Amino acid sequence: MQSVLLANSYFLLLDEKQVQKMRPYPPLATLYVAANLRSLGCQVGVFDATFAEDEMAFETMLDQVRPTVVVLYEDNFNFLSKMCLSRMRQAALTMAAAAKCRGAFVLASGSDVNDHPELYLGAAVDVAVLGEGDHTVPEVLDWLTHEARASGSPTHIAGLAFSGAGDTLVRTTVRRNERHPDVFARPARELIDIERYRSVWMERHGEFSLNMVSTRGCPFHCNWCAKPIWGQRYAMRSPSDVAAEMAHVKDRFRPDHIWFADDIFGLRPAWVSEFADELIRRDAVIPFTIQSRCELMTERSVADLARAGCREVWMGAESGSQRILDAMEKGITVEQIRAGRRRLGDVGIRACYFTQFGFPGERWEDIEATVELIRDTLPDDIGVSVSYPLPGTRFHTMVADELGSDANWELSGDLRMMFRGTYTTELYRHLHVALHDDLSLHRRRAGLDATDHPSLVAVPLAEQGVRVAQAWDRLEELRYTCRNDHPTLLVRSGATSPVPDLSLPYN
Repeated sequence: MQSVLLANSYFLLLDEKQVQKMRPYPPLATLYVAANLRSLGCQVGVFDATFAEDEMAFETMLDQVRPTVVVLYEDNFNFLSKMCLSRMRQAALTMAAAAKCRGAFVLASGSDVNDHPELYLGAAVDVAVLGEGDHTVPEVLDWLTHEARASGSPTHIAGLAFSGAGDTLVRTTVRRNERHPDVFARPARELIDIERYRSVWMERHGEFSLNMVSTRGCPFHCNWCAKPIWGQRYAMRSPSDVAAEMAHVKDRFRPDHIWFADDIFGLRPAWVSEFADELIRRDAVIPFTIQSRCELMTERSVADLARAGCREVWMGAESGSQRILDAMEKGITVEQIRAGRRRLGDVGIRACYFTQFGFPGERWEDIEATVELIRDTLPDDIGVSVSYPLPGTRFHTMVADELGSDANWELSGDLRMMFRGTYTTELYRHLHVALHDDLSLHRRRAGLDATDHPSLVAVPLAEQGVRVAQAWDRLEELRYTCRNDHPTLLVRSGATSPVPDLSLPYN
C-alpha cells in the first residue's frame, strides 16, 4: 500500500485574530480520512498545521517521512477553512509544490479546491477532490496502487478534477454524498499531538475542549452561505453512534468540553431527545457547544439539550432587521430569535448570536435594529462579521462584477468589504469593536457576566460607559463620511425560502 501523508494548511499562528482567541481544534475532516485510509492498510501520517509556524515545518516533515502520496485535506467542518482565506491558499500551494518536487503524487481537497480546482491543478496538484472526499481519496489510492499512474487518468472515479490534454480541466461525475455517515471510522485523533491542544487550552481558558461532528451539511437556503462540499444536502449520524464516540472521547482524551462543529446541530427534535437518552445511559455526558437556528430552539429541544449537557448555543441571528433577514432568505423572524434566546436562558444554556452587517441594501436603521435586538435580549456572547461573498451563492452572483481579482480575505480578522456596500470597511471595523464593548457594558449594568472582546482591555464600569459613548459618537460621524456614493442595491429574488423536509436523517 501507499505511504500517505495527510495535511491541512490552516496555520493558526499566522492568523492574528485566532491567536488572540486561541481556541484551537484538531483538523477533524483530515482525521476522518486518515482513519479511513488506515482501515484499508495504508501507512498514514498527519501533518497538523495548527501550531506550526509556517510551511517550512511541512517541508521538514516531508523530508522525514518521504511519502509517496500527499493529500492536502482541509477541515471541511471548520468555518475557518470554509472562509477560503488567501494566506492559507498560498500555504496550500506552497505545500503542494514542496511535495511535488520531492516526487510525491499530490491530491487536494477543501472548499477552496472545490471553488477553484484550476488554481491547484495549475500549480503542483495532480488530482483535485471535489465534494465529500472520504470515499474518493481511498479510491484514488487504490487506483494508484493497482492500476499504476501509467494506466491513464482516473476518469472512472466520481468526484475528481484533473488536467487533461492541452491543460483542459476534466471533471468526472459528481460524487454522491454518503447518506449514512455512521459507516465512517472515528477520527484518528491519536495521529496528532492532542496533549499540545490540551496544554494550550488549559493555559488560556482553564479547560480542555475537543471537537466532534454529528451532522454533515445543511439543508437551509440562506443565499449568502457557501456550501461547496455538501451542497444543499445533509446527513445525520445516529444518536447512538455519536453518544458512543462521546463515551470513547471522554474515556480516552478526558476533555472538559466538546465543540460540535456541525453547520446545524439537532435538525430533528426526536434525534436530540434520543441523543440525550443515549448519553445518560452511557455516562457520556460532557458539557458541549453547538451551532443551530433559532426556530429549532423549541421548548422540547431546549429541554433535551439541557438534559444532554449543552452549555452554549450559537444561533445565526445575523440581523435584528426583518427586512435584511428576508433579503438574506434566512427563513426566520426577529421574534423567533428573541424566543430562542429566551428559552435557552430559561434552562441555563448560554445563548450567543452570529451577526452580519453590510448585506446589499443595508440602511442605517437596519444596523440600529440589530443593536437594539442585542441590547434588548443581552445574548451571552456575539460574533460580528460583514457579508463576505463566496462562490456558489446567489449573493456572490449579485456582487461578482465588483470583486475583481482580489476576491478573498487574507485572514479571518479582515472584515473587509469586498463589494460596494452602503458603508466602507472603516465603519464596519469600528462597529465590530463598538458592538462587542456595548454588549459587555449592558450586561455589566444588568448584573450579568461581561463579554469582553479579546482585543479590549477590561476597565471600570464608568470608564467603559464613557468609552462606549465615544465609540457611538464616532460611528455617527462615520455614518456620513464612510457612505458609498453608489452602493450595491438590494436585489430580491421574489422567492420564498423553502422549508427543508427534515422527516428523514438525510435528504
